[in-house]
Amino acid sequence: MGAGLPRERGWRVVRGAAWSLAVLVPLAFLTAFFAYPVLTLVARGFVTDGALDLGGFSEVLGDARTWRVLRHTLTQALVGTALALLLALPAAHALYRRRFPGRGAVRGLLSVPFVLPSVVVGVAFRALLAEGGPLGFLGLDRSFPAIVAALAFFNIGLAVRMIGSVWERLDPRTEEAARALGASPARAFATVTLPALLPAIASAASLIFLFCSTAFAVVLVLGGQQFATIEVEIWLQTTQFLDLRAASVLSVVQLVVVALALWVSARTRDHAERALRLLPASTPAPRLRLGRGASGLDRAAAAVTALAVIFVGLPLTTLLVRSLRQDGAWTLQHYANLTTTGTNALTVSVWQATRNSLTIALAAMVMAVVIGVMLSLVLSRTPRRRSARHALRGLDALVMLPLGVSAVTVGFGFLIALDKPPLDVRSSLVLIPIAQAMVAIPLVIRTMLPVLRAIDPRLRQAAAVLGAGPGRVLWSVDGPLVTRSLGLAIGFAFAVSLGEFGATSFLARPDRPTLPVVIYRLLGRPGEGNYGMALAASVVLAVMVGGVMMIAERLRPVGAGQL
Repeated sequence: MGAGLPRERGWRVVRGAAWSLAVLVPLAFLTAFFAYPVLTLVARGFVTDGALDLGGFSEVLGDARTWRVLRHTLTQALVGTALALLLALPAAHALYRRRFPGRGAVRGLLSVPFVLPSVVVGVAFRALLAEGGPLGFLGLDRSFPAIVAALAFFNIGLAVRMIGSVWERLDPRTEEAARALGASPARAFATVTLPALLPAIASAASLIFLFCSTAFAVVLVLGGQQFATIEVEIWLQTTQFLDLRAASVLSVVQLVVVALALWVSARTRDHAERALRLLPASTPAPRLRLGRGASGLDRAAAAVTALAVIFVGLPLTTLLVRSLRQDGAWTLQHYANLTTTGTNALTVSVWQATRNSLTIALAAMVMAVVIGVMLSLVLSRTPRRRSARHALRGLDALVMLPLGVSAVTVGFGFLIALDKPPLDVRSSLVLIPIAQAMVAIPLVIRTMLPVLRAIDPRLRQAAAVLGAGPGRVLWSVDGPLVTRSLGLAIGFAFAVSLGEFGATSFLARPDRPTLPVVIYRLLGRPGEGNYGMALAASVVLAVMVGGVMMIAERLRPVGAGQL
């Protein structure tokens, strides 16, 4: 008995120290490379001659341009979110409540846009809508509908997954009972199924609104200054006008919008998780019927799913086809030109930029996975004390902020904040990987956390009762599930880092650009050759990202959570 007590106290000390490090190391990393640069940039706009000056708020918020930018941001985000949900709801019914040949392929196709780099999405829609493109006759190039369509295209896969993963777990007997009592199919859906789906729909809407409101490359490529959002306006104020005060005020405004979207997302996600725990597993999905006796819902779902496939497939197909065409003939010349620097466009070849992107993304992925795994393990705990549970909820919200705060703000904050010891890394090659890791860390956490939270705490308690120490409990209980979900987390981190453009556009050296930066530079230079190279480079980037995610999807554990 006497020897057991000191041993138990020793384990408690070791366990406390280990969990403290698991919290403090990621927080130190996020504080140094996220909070400090962002707050430094914001503070620069509110300090004049060493004194606090809030006059920038009245100047910026009193400018009609600011309200026009805010109106564009909210309008584009709201309409883009609504369009994505309108297409996603019927598609989720067909893909998750019904089965048909090729269902897996359609699911995969609709998931492609979400993992594509935003600059590729912008280039794909330019190729589709520009003069000479398949839909060029509509005159929608550089228009509001083009931006909204691209935003919906980017997020439709996320909406289908989030809604469909809940819908397939609903017990169909509830709706069948309503039908047996005389309700029409439409009324049974509206009164039984739709209320059960509302938490998932609200959670998807809040996340899609967040991604739409912080879109940068899509708006920059398709709309430019004419349809500038807050994100684009921050970039313009810092790079074109050198107005840090205006950029700081806009960053605060964007932070408020992001915080509200994250709060709504967290609340609705909690409701959805609680609801799912109360529902029984669903029965195998019936076949999708389109002939005689088919329901109106099935027919509508099939029609909208086909429309969604066309909506997703057409820009991607157009991008590929136009990259293989020159002067009306089929050719690989645009791909051959990737070994050159274009016509007065680049300082290095596209293939050199591709190597840079792969090297930088690999370093960013390692950092994001290490920090993300540590935070996921901490956030998956269920402490007994109420104050500790509230602290974990607060930590969960804080680590999500890099996903929504302007990447432009982060990149420019790096330039003005990380230039003095001990954080003098402005000239270091690790600067871009760190910035990209900031964007990838929340995705790693959102990928791994639902899997870890699914572990029954009694398993850990049973292992401890049988004499396993803290390390052995972590290795034997949490370890297998961490390993199973790690593949998808690695894929997300690597893919997101490959396509990151906002912060990298500030930090990339002229002699070491990444592939998204090179694509944007090619688009900004006149000449058919440069434009063709931008199309070919976009295809290369899309294939790289798609290949990474295909491999990662094969490693997805059964029941892995969604964003």
